[in-house]
Amino acid sequence: MRVVVIGHGMVGSRFAADLVEQHPSAHLTVLAREPHAPYNRVLLSSVVSGRTDPSTLALPQVESQRARVLTGVPAGRIDLDGHTVTDANGEVHPWHRLVLATGSQARIPDIHGIANPRGLLPGICVLKDLDDAHRIMAALPRSRQAVVLGAGVLGLEVATGLASRGLGVTVVHHSGRVMERQLGAAAAQVATSRLRELGVRVVTNTSVAAVTDRRGALTGLTLTDGTHLPCELLVMCAGTIPETTLARSAGLPCDRGILVGDDLRSPAADDVFAIGDCAQPPEGATGLVAQGWRQSSRLVELLTGHPATVAPSAGEPSAGEPSGSETPDLTDVVRVKAPGLDLVTMGLSGQVDHGEREVRTVRLSDPAIGRHVEVVVSQGLLVGATVVGDQQCASELSALYTRMLPVPRDPAHLIVRPLATVRASSATAADLTDDDTVCRCNSVTKARIVRAVNEGCTTVDGVSRATRASTGCGDCARLVGDIIRDCPTGNANRIPALAGRSEG
Repeated sequence: MRVVVIGHGMVGSRFAADLVEQHPSAHLTVLAREPHAPYNRVLLSSVVSGRTDPSTLALPQVESQRARVLTGVPAGRIDLDGHTVTDANGEVHPWHRLVLATGSQARIPDIHGIANPRGLLPGICVLKDLDDAHRIMAALPRSRQAVVLGAGVLGLEVATGLASRGLGVTVVHHSGRVMERQLGAAAAQVATSRLRELGVRVVTNTSVAAVTDRRGALTGLTLTDGTHLPCELLVMCAGTIPETTLARSAGLPCDRGILVGDDLRSPAADDVFAIGDCAQPPEGATGLVAQGWRQSSRLVELLTGHPATVAPSAGEPSAGEPSGSETPDLTDVVRVKAPGLDLVTMGLSGQVDHGEREVRTVRLSDPAIGRHVEVVVSQGLLVGATVVGDQQCASELSALYTRMLPVPRDPAHLIVRPLATVRASSATAADLTDDDTVCRCNSVTKARIVRAVNEGCTTVDGVSRATRASTGCGDCARLVGDIIRDCPTGNANRIPALAGRSEG
């Protein structure tokens, strides 16, 4: 079976590696637009802040004689009738199955003067790929004032990262509050106050209308309300647009993204599929990598004709867990990876009407100390929470939410007293059971990590390559390290010279 995969990002590379491993007769050609090996895009904002070295972003990639990966070679044209893809170099690739994993592109607002025939003006950037991150870092030495357009998750991560590097930072946002999709008014107020303490000014209910430059370099911008802001760096974090250009040119049905059914198949061609950010499935697209990875596993299962060997996707109940409407979608835990700003949201928000569903909401908001906690409970389970400024509480509530543990009869107890039982069950690696999930992005259990250590992996990097733990948001890396240290076999096998990176 000849399979052509267009796209080699976090989802496309995952699909290619899993399919060639699990399908003995699959022969793959992967067309990769970027010249880089696959890498973790989720941590690009940490690269901008200086907390993460770009060299550590590398992800496992397909390694097989039955797979040919062409980096820096984008696809040029899809011929559905001829079952071929012609790449940018003119080479023609036949296929029995075509998988589109083209991802998304940064949305560039209509701003007067931001570009010339050669592209965006120097000092004006987006943050969608590794090259974007390098462009932002290259602009830092000649920048004193920066403006970040957009106060979503990425915008706040970039803003706090630039502020931590010593720049004066202003966030400009079209809405009346930051992260309006995830935060209510009270939570947004606390987050804004904390941003101000970190040196980030927030301007809402306006946007950027035009930029000014001197000899082709950015010097400032004008907002839609007439305000002028001097700056040498503008980073636009105004959302993304599914990359559908190839699909539309080929005649595949598209709306915002490439339309696919529950089986990820295009309604116009039984042998064409789409996964990741470019796809628009019936349940809608979240824009989170966990959804793309879940789609990748489902497609591998479909093409191989048997259940995938990878762990079940987060959000899908296993034996003994509740099912139906009360099962949380664990891919919707959103953590803002911003230096100095602890902010986590998960599940439902108490700010909206949930129809006939009975929910109980309790909030504690104290702007004076920069803390806001909101919990949403339904039928004895935590189905949503928002935490600003309390990392310990966020960890405890995340454990309740992701492990679907019962909550106290009075939801106020989740806020007004320490969650002793949750803390005891989730605080340390030693307290986790073998079945507890350590990496939510990849559904990796403690038992799987211990097995990798027993098989010779002695560092976080080694375990990541063997299990994919910590290759998503990266929040579980510390816990993975604790498990390695607590594992007797891991300590016995540890070689001092390998402290640091290891092939596992």
